[in-house]
Amino acid sequence: MAEQTLQRIHQLVEELNQASEAYYNGKAEQMTDYEWDARFDELKRLEEKTGIVLPESPTQKVSEDNVEGQKEEHEFPALSLAKTKQTAELVKWAEGRPIWISWKLDGLTLVATYDNGKLTKVVTRGNGHLGTNITHLAKAINGIPQNIEEKGHTVIRGEAVISYEDFDRFLLESGEDYANPRNLASGSLTLKDVEEVRRRNIRWIPFTLVYSEQDIPSWGQRMEWLRGQGFSPVDCQLVENPDLQQITAVIDDFTKLVTSNSNPYPVDGLVVSYDDTAYAQTGSVTGHHATRAGLAFKWQDEAAETELIEIEWSCAASTISPVAIFRPVELEGTTVKRASLCNISECERLGIGGQGTKISVIKANKIIPKVISVNESVGTLHIPEHCPVCQAATTITTSEGSGTRTLHCTNPTCPAKQLKKYARFVSKDGMDIDGMSEQTLAKFVNLGWIQEYADIYKLRNHIRDIASLEGFGEKSAANIMRAIEKAREVDAQKLLIALSIPKCGPDVAKRLLVNYTLEQLMDLADNTKVGDGNEKTDETEVNMPATDVLSHIDGIGPERSALIIGWFKNEDNKLILRNLLNEVRVIHKQVKPTGKQCDGLTFVITGDVHHYKNRNELKAYIESQGGKVTGSVSNSTSFLINNDVTSTSGKNKKAQELGITILSEDDFISRFGTAERTPEPEQLSLF
Repeated sequence: MAEQTLQRIHQLVEELNQASEAYYNGKAEQMTDYEWDARFDELKRLEEKTGIVLPESPTQKVSEDNVEGQKEEHEFPALSLAKTKQTAELVKWAEGRPIWISWKLDGLTLVATYDNGKLTKVVTRGNGHLGTNITHLAKAINGIPQNIEEKGHTVIRGEAVISYEDFDRFLLESGEDYANPRNLASGSLTLKDVEEVRRRNIRWIPFTLVYSEQDIPSWGQRMEWLRGQGFSPVDCQLVENPDLQQITAVIDDFTKLVTSNSNPYPVDGLVVSYDDTAYAQTGSVTGHHATRAGLAFKWQDEAAETELIEIEWSCAASTISPVAIFRPVELEGTTVKRASLCNISECERLGIGGQGTKISVIKANKIIPKVISVNESVGTLHIPEHCPVCQAATTITTSEGSGTRTLHCTNPTCPAKQLKKYARFVSKDGMDIDGMSEQTLAKFVNLGWIQEYADIYKLRNHIRDIASLEGFGEKSAANIMRAIEKAREVDAQKLLIALSIPKCGPDVAKRLLVNYTLEQLMDLADNTKVGDGNEKTDETEVNMPATDVLSHIDGIGPERSALIIGWFKNEDNKLILRNLLNEVRVIHKQVKPTGKQCDGLTFVITGDVHHYKNRNELKAYIESQGGKVTGSVSNSTSFLINNDVTSTSGKNKKAQELGITILSEDDFISRFGTAERTPEPEQLSLF
């Protein structure tokens, strides 16, 4: 028995370390948080029972990121937090003292140091004692100002995260494959190209003021102080009398934001901190946890047992993924009857069988249904030999890095491989077809109704079938038809974004249309000679390589020029676009400046606006008048627009330091005029 226990300890240590290495270094997920926690807790119990603790045990060390580069020792060790899933444990830990509850952001921890008001270094957490210096990437990460008002020595710890929206946009524009925003964030910080890192929209959110020469005894005051320096720290709530009722109420507030998908950034729990920072520093260090530095709270996953009905093989993007369809169960107040199994390796790891297999499922972090275990396997898993959408042969590939086995369709033009592109096509940035979620598109694609963009506008032919689908009905079908009809008239910029042209996002699309119409872009590509520009050409061909055709446009460059021209020259893309143009009417809005009210001036807009619908509308007016809008105040800024002119925000302070005039919206309108408002379009009728 003792030998079996020792073998189990070795097995758990190896599995946990492998999963941790993958999690912290941008690799494929090897186990769920639920499984990690269960194995970690089992290992702790066995270590306490036997007294055997292996040197490499994850209970004895901080999980580590392995970002390559110059290593640097942390001035203040970045220890990890002890965790609990029990609200009662939080009450006990708080000891009746005021506490703050904040998000436990799921990203990569970075430590920023400032001296004499200037950023001096940014270092990854590493193993908590030794990290990697990535100061050269700081300008590409949102939320890390180069300068602050405080002149003393300042050390701040925060999380580098990518929002769900930016993550989805990056996958669509790049065609790259990352499992989640955290993987993308950690993978991005290994890059050397600053501009490539910048386009991934990483945001650094401070969660701890580690050191300041200012005497700030309150954690809440420290967060306010950070805001005054121009930072945007983590969202948090104060619990002045931390009894069970108050703590539960605050946790419920955070939980609602998670379950309603209202939080833009990935989180994997909450963090509890003492407001009294002096008291927080009096704790001891146990293992790799500082006992009073904070406590991590993870939601208790509610598990339910059920029975597998079938494995549905769903085509999405480049893979054919297994989805467990099971007898409905109630979890977290909702009915759950399906959960993605991700890939073949996950099915094999769990031991998934056929119909009748007994399984346990949860909603991880209150959101994502997951199969966590097989309690009794019945029959065998059948892996399809033909694609369920186009019927082409399938193939199984094995990833070099993680060894993950996935199923793929061998047909390069399979409609299912375009699902992410269809989702981009109907998105608000694209054609803005309301009610067409990725899940809805996947159904229509798998039913064979959508094989190219133009088919979306022919879905009226299937309106009765749509109405009869589970979860739809006549009202839903009619709403989808209305949204499609409304989207038959589209702005050229939104169409360019919708087409998923490589590296052509909103900004690039706008720059292109300042110089060309859609028709001119198509003609330009048709007449561009593919090659190095030295071949003989006829009179209609452009005697230059594709890398140069559009590179004269600010912000485009040779690589984007080649990709965009290449997309328009591709015969398949040309046919798809022609078919689409038969279904829609393209409007070319005037994107060149229509006036000179703001000519040559650079503005920064912050805070709420009242006269304009939103800040984007104000930005559009400034640009229509020859002006430029940037995101941060600098020496090149002409005016800062803020309705709270007397605010002590970081941008206001920066503007005052540089002698930049701060305008209210009324001040701006009186000096530079305002855009004429156009009436809202009438509601379209289905009939």
